[in-house]
Amino acid sequence: MPAAGVAEFQLDDEEAARRFGARLGRCLRPGDTLLLEGPVGAGKSHIARAAIRALAGAATEVPSPTFTLVQTYDGPSCEIWHADLYRLSSSVEVAELGLAEAMGRDIVLIEWPDRLGLEQPAEAIRLRLVLRGEGREAQLSGAPARLMTCLMQEARP
Repeated sequence: MPAAGVAEFQLDDEEAARRFGARLGRCLRPGDTLLLEGPVGAGKSHIARAAIRALAGAATEVPSPTFTLVQTYDGPSCEIWHADLYRLSSSVEVAELGLAEAMGRDIVLIEWPDRLGLEQPAEAIRLRLVLRGEGREAQLSGAPARLMTCLMQEARP
């Protein structure tokens, strides 16, 4: 049973995760910060990649920012920031990445948000991925009503 304010989505396979990520991307707006949580291999980068391609174009090359820490893309109405903070050892290192300036202005997707420490924005949208057999369960919380409405409309055939 989902916690109050949490929407759950079953992602039975990689294609379902890609479709969900694309739907989510089409629903994000300038100023949205999406925190992607889950264990290694849960599909955080896969969903982020699908969301970015939905916004920046299907042919957009979206490498994992594991080593660069941050990648930016031109979106239709703002920049799209994709950060992977796995390699950071301290929240002090986050300040050098420029994420604080982008949050609230651009679309920001952050993998391993626990590395933000106290810098996690209270108004962020959280997507927790939980492994369930061969698939995943995506637990979305903190999403504004307009995002949830968009996701539900996008899910209709």
